[in-house]
Amino acid sequence: MIERAGLALFHRMDPEAAHRAALTALRLGLAPKGGAITSPRLETSVAGLRLPNPLGLAAGFDKNAEAVDPLLRTGFGFVEVGAATPRAQPGNPRPRLFRLSEDRAVINRFGFNNDGVEVIADRLAARQRPGVVGLNLGANKDSDDRAADYATVLRRAGPHVDFATVNVSSPNTEKLRDLQGAEALARLLAGVMEVRDSLATPIPVFLKIAPDMDAGALAELCAVAEEARIDAIVATNTTLGREGLASRHAGEAGGLSGAPLHDLSLRVLADVHSFTGGRIPLIGVGGISTGAEAYARIRAGASALQLYSALVYEGLGLVPRLLADLDALLARDGFATLAEAVGVDAV
Repeated sequence: MIERAGLALFHRMDPEAAHRAALTALRLGLAPKGGAITSPRLETSVAGLRLPNPLGLAAGFDKNAEAVDPLLRTGFGFVEVGAATPRAQPGNPRPRLFRLSEDRAVINRFGFNNDGVEVIADRLAARQRPGVVGLNLGANKDSDDRAADYATVLRRAGPHVDFATVNVSSPNTEKLRDLQGAEALARLLAGVMEVRDSLATPIPVFLKIAPDMDAGALAELCAVAEEARIDAIVATNTTLGREGLASRHAGEAGGLSGAPLHDLSLRVLADVHSFTGGRIPLIGVGGISTGAEAYARIRAGASALQLYSALVYEGLGLVPRLLADLDALLARDGFATLAEAVGVDAV
């Protein structure tokens, strides 16, 4: 009841102001505090990371690592912050965040607005609560060498996180997705992995991909990821597609997330699982808002999941509901652990 009232209040606010208010509420302790939800079926591991449950918070919500400890108390199995760039940058002009309530969707064109890696790394170093935390790596808009930016961010912040995600798939920084091309991506990943291997404690490196590639480009990207020894692929980022939307904001520029992304993201994840032969762990994200949708992503090949946009409409109460439903579905089908269900529907 209290959460519904809070959501109603947030939805009367400008979306970006509501986002700031939600972060403030978390820092003030006005959020669930039960800790990570777990069960023998939900416990799992991805790329050597032991997770109490497979559901993570996607990057973008806590860009600047301002509320990491409170977020780790809300039930998630892991949290990803960022994206961080070497230098602070304001991002794109406002308005740049839009609710598409009729479509249960969100469009954003933030453009990697963040406080810069120095500030973010210091906040990550100061966190008190145990839990798996990752950092989304980005590049400055005006950088002369965007590939080098990813290595710079990892070098500074890598000692303070459990994993890092290379984000070359945001649609909101001009020409950033060009880095998904095979030659450019191979060079970028080589630099990132060199830095990763130089850390006192090397951490897993993930690659977050766009949902808008054709099959040939996607297969090529998967080959590059395997060659680079990427530890997991995050499928997918937001889409530039706008098919079937009803909201008046449907024509806004930026990346679309939420319910309309579900089918596309699921299909891309299944394709990646096929192209890699299940050799690279996958993290499914995009349009997940129910236990059944989470379960479908697991059966298609995901070893873990992330969500963000569904929280705009469901609030943090979605986390325990989704995990309880996922646990029940695993039990119904006779799986003793989540890992047993990964990829069982793959063809």
